[in-house]
Amino acid sequence: MAIKVFSFFFFVYLLVEMHEISAMVPAVIVFGDSTVDPGNNNQISTVLKSNFAPYGRDYFGGQPTGRFSNGRIATDFISEAYGIKPAIPAYLDPKFDIRDFATGVSFASAGTGYDKATSDVLSVIPFWKEMVYYKEFQDKLRGYLGNDIANHHLSESLHLISIGTNDFLENYYPFPTRSSEYPVDKYEIFLIGIANNFIRELYNLGARKIAISGLPPMGCLPLERTTNIMHGSACIEEYNDVAKDFNQKLQDSVTELNWELGGIQLVMSNPYYKLLEMIQNPILFGFENVATACCGTGYFEMSYMCDRMNPFTCSDANKYIFWDSFHPTEKANFILADHAFKTTLTVFR
Repeated sequence: MAIKVFSFFFFVYLLVEMHEISAMVPAVIVFGDSTVDPGNNNQISTVLKSNFAPYGRDYFGGQPTGRFSNGRIATDFISEAYGIKPAIPAYLDPKFDIRDFATGVSFASAGTGYDKATSDVLSVIPFWKEMVYYKEFQDKLRGYLGNDIANHHLSESLHLISIGTNDFLENYYPFPTRSSEYPVDKYEIFLIGIANNFIRELYNLGARKIAISGLPPMGCLPLERTTNIMHGSACIEEYNDVAKDFNQKLQDSVTELNWELGGIQLVMSNPYYKLLEMIQNPILFGFENVATACCGTGYFEMSYMCDRMNPFTCSDANKYIFWDSFHPTEKANFILADHAFKTTLTVFR
């Protein structure tokens, strides 16, 4: 009972603190995978969806939206922290139009990666197609605001990129194609090359404020721990080491791009150590369960295996870091967003 009360007041304290910070950017524009997809996959033909209960049970009105969480995702909280709006809409959602997208929009697709081969695994939107949608959005924005105002708006908007985990966990390690082509360190370089080209294209299209996220301790995701049963379901340290190595390469690349592209403000947000801290010291954040997820048994359920018919789903997601076997709970998303906002994203405040 004491832990539950502590968890509640800690969450309320962080919410109040973030709400007091005023907006400094006019919009948050998002690219990436399921960590930042608010429902684009609802509109495409793929098995990787989450627009059904119990997903979204703690979202506004208790409605599933396509977010892979029990509530909001990190980019929603970042938008709110800037004083813009409490949730960022999906670009493909027909309920929204350019009036909504002008203050924030997400082109992200759950299951995608830097590598086009990753998006092919579950037939989701490839990363390059997110850029196509962004260009389309720019045209609509110019029609809505006029060229000069739209160009200024885009240069001041924060462009967020969160992607990469699927390239390893849904592509490189499960299937032999990429792993036979590249040793893992060369695959990291291949992916970062794609990231660099994407950032250069954003820059050429007028973006100046860009944040790119590194990888989490992906060996500690419940699904990966489940496959490590021979070692007591501990985190897979090989995967964590790859994440740390990738993050260092990405940080080096960010440093180089800041020198190369005049006038850009490019930062790397690293979720690795904050999430690992939550996993290693859960009581400090009011969590009780770190190895398994809230939904279902917590070992392997995700998407359609995590539905309203599953009798094992927990009653209080705030006790868990992970909502399903791959994705954080709303509370964990909030803590990660708050950390990013107060560290790497301070340059944009």
